[in-house]
Amino acid sequence: MSTVNEHPTPLVLQCVELDSDAAVPLYRQLYRDLRQAILSSKLLSGMQLPATRSLAEKLDISRNTVLEAYDQLTAEGYLESRVGSGTYVAQELPEELLHVRGQSHLHPSRDQASDGSSGASPLSARGELLTDIELSSFRADAKPRPFRPGLPALDAFPIETWSQLTGRRWRSLPASMLGYRQSTGYPPLRKAISAYLQESRGVHCSPEQVIIVSGTQQAITLTAHVLLDPGDRAWIEDPGYPRAQGAFRWAGAQTVPVPLDEEGLSLHQARSTDGDARLAYVTPSHQYPLGMTMSLSRRLELLDWAERSDAWILEDDYDSEYRYEGRPIAALQGLDDAGRVIYVGSFSKVLFPALRLGYLVVPEALVESFAAAKSLVERCPPLAPQMVVTDFLEEGHFERHLRRMRTLYAERQSILIEALEAETGDQLDVSSDEAGLHLTVFLPNDLDDQAASAALRKREVVAPPLSFYSQRSLDRDGLVLGYAAVDEADIRAGVDQISETLNASVKR
Repeated sequence: MSTVNEHPTPLVLQCVELDSDAAVPLYRQLYRDLRQAILSSKLLSGMQLPATRSLAEKLDISRNTVLEAYDQLTAEGYLESRVGSGTYVAQELPEELLHVRGQSHLHPSRDQASDGSSGASPLSARGELLTDIELSSFRADAKPRPFRPGLPALDAFPIETWSQLTGRRWRSLPASMLGYRQSTGYPPLRKAISAYLQESRGVHCSPEQVIIVSGTQQAITLTAHVLLDPGDRAWIEDPGYPRAQGAFRWAGAQTVPVPLDEEGLSLHQARSTDGDARLAYVTPSHQYPLGMTMSLSRRLELLDWAERSDAWILEDDYDSEYRYEGRPIAALQGLDDAGRVIYVGSFSKVLFPALRLGYLVVPEALVESFAAAKSLVERCPPLAPQMVVTDFLEEGHFERHLRRMRTLYAERQSILIEALEAETGDQLDVSSDEAGLHLTVFLPNDLDDQAASAALRKREVVAPPLSFYSQRSLDRDGLVLGYAAVDEADIRAGVDQISETLNASVKR
């Protein structure tokens, strides 16, 4: 029997204690307090929670903060959202949660050890921070659900060619290659990447400046720990890539969200914040997630700032190969004459994510420091995949694959836009994007993107809310729709679900 509290706000307020000065984000504090209140039965199954706007006003915090906490609790099964009614504590909690209800000793505080005595937390301050900034991830589906961002067309990957190259390498691999290798990566791969980047991306580098890493995330995290001290400020695009923010905060840096304009990261807005920055993180070729390309004048202005301020620029070139009109835009790094840009690339979106291979291109003055840091976090990357990627690059398979994928992704984007315009009419603001693997579409003013995303998730459609990527309150709510991994039938079926959800009017 559900228990509905007609006046839930006072009870919820008793369960929440927020500290605006803590390193842990406010949404995570609110999530944690509400979760513990549910597990300890202070908030009972079926109990209605306050509306997000009301709770935000009572706690004197942003409504987006409450929305993010509610959305995370909903995703994990603690809360359920009922369209037109509100948000409630879930009627049936996952079975494994029932075993820990009320057992707060499983997660002792700093002042309470697991045996009940006073003692220190089992985690370091950095460990606690890492736990609290961990971002929710998509579940690993056997088949990608529409419209999960960031996935390439796995069904179109030339697996037979890859298998042949892999088999050839293993058949001829000498025993001498089975020991420890260079932490910076397989030298022929570093040489092949250097040649490719110079020709296709306008990057100026030698093979010695290329460091092989386990994907973009390791590259960003490594850069944060090498270049940033605790308390240093890092400018990040807002909206932008959440895991970059997490990497900087884990290194102890203070992240400063910087708004965007039609030319990219707004240096005027960045400079209007208190104090300068030690590093700026940007996605200039195709901003994530809004999609604009940073203008030449803005690039030059950013490089001038970095040189004058003795600061660094971290350029994430995550999907630059996929441009559907004209040639790919040259990298920001190619304009850098002062050695201030660290360039990041990855094979996750051009080949496949499970490969876990990416690369850093670092200024010559930083090569030794990055190489030493890399040897501490990873003794040496797996050799066989690096060999196969080398062959894939040198024998022309990579370029052929890119040409096929550009054609396929342009077609899938066109299908998605056509279906959205046909099925949703003027309910969504949809426009094409000349690059990338996703579209950002904007919702009408009376629709809330977090609620819409949660409703779509129940329909087996992944459409992250635009507000998830921002630390600020945005002028417009939207959804981020990845189309590269979704075939035509699933694109149209997913759009049908979006249309039905919009027609159900998920109000603010």
